[in-house]
Amino acid sequence: MMEKLLLIPGPSPVHPRIIRSLSLPTVSHVGPEMAEELPRTLANLKQIVFCKRGEAFAVAGAGTLAMEMALLNTVDKGERVLVLSQGYFGNRMAEICATFGFDHDVIAGEPGAAVIPGRLEKETAGGKYAVVVSTHVDTQTGVCAPVREYGEILKGRGMTFIVDGVCATGGIEERMDDWGIDIVLTAAQKCFGAPPGLAILVLSETAVEKRRSMKSIPAYYSDLLRWLPIMKDPTRYFSTPCVNEIRALYESTAVVLEEGLEKRFIRHTRAARAIRAALRELGFGFFTREEFLADTLSVVNYFPGLDDKKFRSLLYENGVVVAGGLAEMAGRVFRMGHMGNLSAAQILFALDALEKTLRAMGIAFELGAGLRAAQAIIGE
Repeated sequence: MMEKLLLIPGPSPVHPRIIRSLSLPTVSHVGPEMAEELPRTLANLKQIVFCKRGEAFAVAGAGTLAMEMALLNTVDKGERVLVLSQGYFGNRMAEICATFGFDHDVIAGEPGAAVIPGRLEKETAGGKYAVVVSTHVDTQTGVCAPVREYGEILKGRGMTFIVDGVCATGGIEERMDDWGIDIVLTAAQKCFGAPPGLAILVLSETAVEKRRSMKSIPAYYSDLLRWLPIMKDPTRYFSTPCVNEIRALYESTAVVLEEGLEKRFIRHTRAARAIRAALRELGFGFFTREEFLADTLSVVNYFPGLDDKKFRSLLYENGVVVAGGLAEMAGRVFRMGHMGNLSAAQILFALDALEKTLRAMGIAFELGAGLRAAQAIIGE
């Protein structure tokens, strides 16, 4: 079967260099190879989120596990959580709180928009919250939240600030130390461009001390204090890490740092602008409000005459995979990821496939118009 270009909100395309790292022989999880490669990986993760101190963790599991671990290791008995929801995955944070019996409140942004900073300032003025959590980019709505402004509001208020960076970390700037973020959680398969399989967290020194101050948590595998000795010394044993996936993550973080963080952020911005310029030229609009558009994916409204399943099926036949709408947005939008190690050539291939698809569906447009709009921005 012809290989398809994966442009969903994650997993993202895996670079051949990272794929080659997966082909290396499996080694002992307590052997010298892991003793060398895991600490390097964790050091790279801290550098990517601008965290000079604190601790990083890479644990077998999905991004949802990272969400759960972040809450379990920071919410003590009797404490209350404020969830800033930009969509589906903000609501998932609230579901996790409910599952473990954590007292919590949710404030949500308007459709296609994030929670405005002024609302956060008002809600936290009374000091009743110990933990505040926000998704950076919600993959249902495509909303990019102003986490830097959230962090500025929360500084000095004694609250633990958790950022779900699953669709942002490594593609959009996140400065933990400067912005007052206590935890960034993410997963390997999004902006890092590695295969799925690893839950990733970076904790500030304050967040680590918060966990140490808690007598117990309702978790065993998810207890970061059980994992911390292994992150310090991988020759010790707690539970078997994903050896090959850690090697792939190390390679992917090396790719990120070799490109350079500022250059990588700019490339993501340019890719998003190019793709959206092409889509607008072809008659599409976006669910997300302009000021909250994310550089890592686009949530694209269908115009009359386009059937969701037929469109995505034909696009697949033309070599490109995009995602449908999530939950109540199913059938109304398609979601196009543009994150990780996506190249200009891949972007142009995808847009050519999109034009072929629209033409096959009888949609009237100027052939090549989308490609030209994208090329003008890519060539800047």
